[in-house]
Amino acid sequence: VQLQASGGGLVQAGGSLRLSCAASGRTFNNYYVMGWFRQAPGKEREFVAAVGWRGTSAYYADSLKDRFTISRDYAKNTVYLQMSSLKPEDTAVYYCAATTGWGNRLPSQYDYWGQGTQVTVSS
Repeated sequence: VQLQASGGGLVQAGGSLRLSCAASGRTFNNYYVMGWFRQAPGKEREFVAAVGWRGTSAYYADSLKDRFTISRDYAKNTVYLQMSSLKPEDTAVYYCAATTGWGNRLPSQYDYWGQGTQVTVSS
């Protein structure tokens, strides 16, 4: 399973970005729950959001659910993270990951990881 994250960049506070994560590999199956995590310098990796294989159910970190939206294109094996009203504290490397367990929020519970994409929010 390979996960390729993209879409990061530099944005001003209050702006928006959409991250993408494309999944591939012959062992990948669309029953995986797909999630996003982020890691700021000097901090632990933290859960952002995850979406089920149908794309109709999702769960979020409580502090982010009002500004971030996760979605999934089943046909394209791609997961998106729409981020709005961005703040400087959202600056981090964002990772996509895959797990078989619904409700998983710990990095150790995720089996596959993408390489990360940098998001920098300027004040």
